[in-house]
Amino acid sequence: MDLHRVDTSFCWRRLPVSACQIVKQPEKHHRIGIIGAGVSGLTCGVLFSERGFHTEILAEQIGQQTTSGAAAALWFPYDAEPAAKVIPWALATYEVLVDLTRDQTSGVSMIELHQYCRTGEIEIPEWTSVISSKVERSRDTYGSVFSSGFSLRVPLMDTTIYLDYLASRFQQAGGQIKDGVHLEKLDDVAPKFDVVVNCAGVGARQLARDSDLEPHRGQVAIVPKVDTLNCAIVCDDAPLMYAIPRATDCVLGGTNEVDDNLNSDPNTTKAIVAECSRILEIDMPRVLRERVGLRPFRKSGVRLEKQKLRDGRSLIHNYGHGGSGFTLSWGCAEEVIARFLDAPAAVKSA
Repeated sequence: MDLHRVDTSFCWRRLPVSACQIVKQPEKHHRIGIIGAGVSGLTCGVLFSERGFHTEILAEQIGQQTTSGAAAALWFPYDAEPAAKVIPWALATYEVLVDLTRDQTSGVSMIELHQYCRTGEIEIPEWTSVISSKVERSRDTYGSVFSSGFSLRVPLMDTTIYLDYLASRFQQAGGQIKDGVHLEKLDDVAPKFDVVVNCAGVGARQLARDSDLEPHRGQVAIVPKVDTLNCAIVCDDAPLMYAIPRATDCVLGGTNEVDDNLNSDPNTTKAIVAECSRILEIDMPRVLRERVGLRPFRKSGVRLEKQKLRDGRSLIHNYGHGGSGFTLSWGCAEEVIARFLDAPAAVKSA
């Protein structure tokens, strides 16, 4: 389904905490074990711990070492299916992120995004009609490099700040993070956890034996702040290109290929920096860092469902978000809570 064309006449606003509590009052003695410390795992951790549940995050890597640490983290539905669910989750997340811009410690800000195409007339997504940002056709096509575009204001999460903010908020609510934890299968999670939430990203291929999950490799270059760039520039047409300014640096990208190689390729970095420099009409900047992440794209769509482990413990899957991990994070986390409570969906599908 096209991510641009989704019926937005439904009610997509998130279910408040009080509403969850009214639906069902769970016993607080439940112990929640969350697999994965990327943005999905951390966000689920925040919601569980702030509701008073004993919650631990179990992960091989944390923070900047995760795929989330390599993300540009610009809010925009991308490389995820099905649209009927992705868009409502994205819109619910948008509302939360807009609220977080009021907290200067969160690393979340609003930025003007210019979305372009290289040929033809770009299609403005129907969901833009229900967000608070004004959408306009872009007049600047960067010397006719692009054929058309549109602009709107969206949340930007500086991953060097935001991931630590989530971890800190989780721990302040009583949650614990254990890194260096390697699991061969979901049943290996310690029996003290009676509820397991699978936010393992591409690692769910092995843990959940899910052949539908494939790694969409993304490589970026981190360069010094570009003084002349005060908005985000994105073009999804080949070659994929984006330039995302942050407070102290700039993320240049990128790639999207089916590959599980986590090593950065110098030639790819040169091509990324050259293309971005050509479009932005700047001298080639020096590269501060190179990052590679594996977007967990699931061919049959984001997996968010409740099951049972072999020993009868509750298992909730929350993975397969593709290139929309940050964009779907709060909407999906609220859905996880709803599944745990056996409550009506926190976010209604189109």
